[in-house]
Amino acid sequence: MKNKAHKYIDMRIGIIGFFFFMLILIIGAKAVYLQMFCGSWLSERAANQYEKALVTVGKRGQIYDRNHHEMAVSIETTSLAAYPARMQAKKSAARSLARILNLDRRMLEKKFNSQSAFVWIKRQATPKELNEIRALNLEGIDFIPAYSRFYPNKTLAAQVLGFTGVDGHGLEGVEYYYDKMLSGQENSLVILKDALGRGFAKEQTAEQILPAADNAKNIVLTIDRAIQFITENALEQAVTEYSAESGMAIVMDPDTGAVLAMANIPLFNPNTFGQFPRESWRNRSITDPFEPGSTMKIFSAAAALESGNCTPNSIFYCENGRYRIGSNVIHDTHPRGWLSLQQIVKYSSNIGVVKIIEAVGPDTLHRMLTDFGFGKKTRLDCPGETAGILSSPKRWTRIDTGTISFGQGISVSALQLVTAASAIANGGDLMQPYILAAVSDHNGGIIERTEPRVVRTAVSPKTAGIVKRIMKTVITEGGTGINAALDGYTVSGKTGTAQKIDGTGKYARGKYVSSFLGFAPADKPEVVILVIIDEPEGSHYGGTVAAPAFKKIAHETLNYLNIPPQIEQEKLRVSLRIEDKG
Repeated sequence: MKNKAHKYIDMRIGIIGFFFFMLILIIGAKAVYLQMFCGSWLSERAANQYEKALVTVGKRGQIYDRNHHEMAVSIETTSLAAYPARMQAKKSAARSLARILNLDRRMLEKKFNSQSAFVWIKRQATPKELNEIRALNLEGIDFIPAYSRFYPNKTLAAQVLGFTGVDGHGLEGVEYYYDKMLSGQENSLVILKDALGRGFAKEQTAEQILPAADNAKNIVLTIDRAIQFITENALEQAVTEYSAESGMAIVMDPDTGAVLAMANIPLFNPNTFGQFPRESWRNRSITDPFEPGSTMKIFSAAAALESGNCTPNSIFYCENGRYRIGSNVIHDTHPRGWLSLQQIVKYSSNIGVVKIIEAVGPDTLHRMLTDFGFGKKTRLDCPGETAGILSSPKRWTRIDTGTISFGQGISVSALQLVTAASAIANGGDLMQPYILAAVSDHNGGIIERTEPRVVRTAVSPKTAGIVKRIMKTVITEGGTGINAALDGYTVSGKTGTAQKIDGTGKYARGKYVSSFLGFAPADKPEVVILVIIDEPEGSHYGGTVAAPAFKKIAHETLNYLNIPPQIEQEKLRVSLRIEDKG
């Protein structure tokens, strides 16, 4: 019996020993496998446990205007950080830093008592703050060099340029659109930490590791700093004079599609963008659709002329200011009888242009508006562009066709409108608008340059020439745009006044968008200018509110571009002819 018990015990010991042997064998095999085949993977996993990467960004590329004046630059700055595990007297350090940096003391204490290996205290501290903190000689505080974006012209072209965040990446405007091109190379700084997540000393501090070398590209814009200033100044005066909600203005070179100025009021300062409402950051000239009103009549006239069914002298009865279409009634500001197509545009008759389009049909109007680029994005190199709204003519009723002909029931962007007008100004070619003129390396060498591109022919040169001459009459005595007339230069233009739509989809009483669209000199246009004033008070007619701002922008811009006055040239030619005869 006793021998039997011993045998049973021996068997159990043998079984347990066998299992232990197999377990040791498995552990050994696993250890060999991990050491021989998974060494690099394990090293990487281990490094992730005690290393934390801090990314610093190299110097960002510069932004210049078309004459290579600086619009956005990067300057060296220093940010403050802390290694909580290396700090002594955290409460007193938090108190001192909070006083100098104007920060919340309790927030700093919470950061310093955290298990984080590294915490930011303040990005882009001022030189005065840095000097005071250096004098404290606090343990565990680091001064990390970086670059900060600076806009030397402050509010000038702010919505076009946009701005960058504390990480150095673009958040709005050109800074956002061309962020990859402008961004400097990223550099990674490794911070070591122990098993509890606390940082510990290392041979190399963040202060010793500068941001990566300058490898970003610079960009040159088509914006002209002087023309931008002229435009913003005139627009701001108009918005202030009429207590308007906001304003937009664009100046374009009609032969190339280059945007020379793009202004939005209210302004904001991108150096301190956080102190301004978010609404002021938006480049409304390309993002906000609106009903263009009577500026659309020049494109309706172009459709009629291009169809071959009308001439400038074709006459239409304007119903003495009141024209019924079904249950709807269209009104004119002044009652008129028979008017020619040219007079309809000059006096801005709603009824007259409706009669014109009834003669040529909705399909012709829609085709012409599409050829001018309405209803589609222009693909300008800026973020957030709207396509506007141009519905299919299959869905148009008779009243829809009529209202679209004078700029209601259709929405456009300011950029679309000025681009379409440029096609009339240059003889019929719809140009691709652009704002990037060139790209250069950090030494200033040009890498690539934007060449003007024709999208398509919108109208024939003959039609464009006729519309230009018709638009000249708008600026003459009796025309709605007489306030846009320039001393020494001829002007072609068109006024616009559109009632705004409220939140319910109905036209809001007393709220208007006033505009003036034109170019000068009329016979050989150098600039196309659009001015839009949103919700002016006192008066709301485009010829009263927006035309004077157009006049100021056009006159100062032509002088700046050294375009000689035409009238003085004509007087000189007449004088020379008289002298020759004498």
